[in-house]
Amino acid sequence: MDQSPVLTSTPQSRARFDALAPLTFLGWRWGLAAIVIGLAASFFLYGYALVYWRNADMDLMVIYNALVLNDGKPQQFFDHTGYLTIVSVKVWLEMLHGLGLLNAYSLSSMPPASNAHAFDAAMTSAVRAGRVLAWLIATASVLVFASLIRAIVRDWRLALIATFAFAFSGGIAVHERILRTELMAACPVIFALMILIVIGRRASIARPLRMAFAAALCVLGLENKVQAILLIAALPLLILPFGGAESASVAFWRDSRSALALAVLSAMTAAVAGWTAWPLVASGFDRILLDAAGFHPLLFGRFGVYQVALLFFVGACMLAYAAIWRISAAETLASIAAIAAGASVALLALNLDYNSGNVIAVFNPLEKMLKFVDAGTAAAANQSSLADIFRLLLDGIASVAARYSFVLHTSPRPTVFLTWLIVPGIIYALMRGERQAAIQAFLLLAAAVGIDALGVRRGLKSEYFILTDPLTILAGALLLDRLSDLRFHKWAYPIALVLFTLQLVISQAEPIKYAFMRRGPESICEWNQYYLPLMPLPWCPVSRS
Repeated sequence: MDQSPVLTSTPQSRARFDALAPLTFLGWRWGLAAIVIGLAASFFLYGYALVYWRNADMDLMVIYNALVLNDGKPQQFFDHTGYLTIVSVKVWLEMLHGLGLLNAYSLSSMPPASNAHAFDAAMTSAVRAGRVLAWLIATASVLVFASLIRAIVRDWRLALIATFAFAFSGGIAVHERILRTELMAACPVIFALMILIVIGRRASIARPLRMAFAAALCVLGLENKVQAILLIAALPLLILPFGGAESASVAFWRDSRSALALAVLSAMTAAVAGWTAWPLVASGFDRILLDAAGFHPLLFGRFGVYQVALLFFVGACMLAYAAIWRISAAETLASIAAIAAGASVALLALNLDYNSGNVIAVFNPLEKMLKFVDAGTAAAANQSSLADIFRLLLDGIASVAARYSFVLHTSPRPTVFLTWLIVPGIIYALMRGERQAAIQAFLLLAAAVGIDALGVRRGLKSEYFILTDPLTILAGALLLDRLSDLRFHKWAYPIALVLFTLQLVISQAEPIKYAFMRRGPESICEWNQYYLPLMPLPWCPVSRS
């Protein structure tokens, strides 16, 4: 890719000062290296060495389940479901033990709680090992984001700034130092969206295969946290305006004989993949398992209604995209089959450490989510009251607006300041005739607001920022990519410098707060017997049950 900026400015504006130049003086590679070093410094200063119970929700829960799995026992945590996170930590601890770097890698290898000193030492080692894995995953996610945003925007300087914004967003700041489930759920779906943007803009013979990969990423994200269904449901609509003159199918897909043959082969592959995954589908909608888990159907007293509606929605959006951007019928058919095949193959990951609790949650994500919402939301959903649901949605949007103002509701989320520029940027883009960029940014920001509005029902904690911050950052990058002459405005550099500083400082507020917190571990005793039933803690009373 061309290293030089491609700007839509006049020759006179090119001679003026580029606001991004001083912020990206290290260049692309060294700039990425500086971001990675910054992440490492933040992690080791304000994360790695914290007392092992400081982030007990969810460090202890994930570590405990990894220890349980390494003892050959079934997974016990299903709230999110946390499946891939738990399995990853299990394998990580097992690998470190095999290398002689970790003694306590399974529940049976843990010292008893009665030996508090030995227990603390063993648990400290296990939790720190898990935190290192979280940091590595977060760093890898930032690098993947960097490679994809570089393929989306035309200027490497803008791509580097967007990567910095993602790396030092409130979501990454939390997830690089704690074993939460949101990062491994949100990032695969966000990356799927970015992949679809890239392949949608330029046609190729292998485009359906890459769409299969994107579909697999979406399912993997859902397997780790059911809230990813919100991002997945928005994705088909978000991708519609991302096309152009080079989106039309290549000649191969317009050759009726060869294209049809490959489309039929794709359909056969999808059928085989679906047949392989069918036992999981059957388990996911098994009424006995659902009743035993306390699931209640969301619509019309039947399970599977909105899931089928979502499948039709995806298909309808694919047909609409094909009509708008001149995708041939053969490639559209092959793409639909490829998505079905990719999703089916990704479902097979549930067999790595099979548990029906994970399966029914993945296939019924909204029912799973309703088990953890507040009473008002549950009542509105169970009664199917459109008025109550609409009222809750408006209340959520109002709460999000207050948070985005930062003045009415402060939060450790520097990305909110970016929204202050995106909204007028959308209006300015429309005035400039950049309607496509305006629509792209509007849909991305609307999706972020909508998902955040639903997240308000769970307090919209900083852990949830990772679900929507990338959408906001992507919206800002797309706007600035099209309105690149704004970088030469006299106020551009002061604004960029303020945003850069706020991003760096505010993102570290939460980690620093936890690093200097003096609260003890006693609150863990409120839930330890439920979430850690086989591992008593030294400071909690022993259960008499």
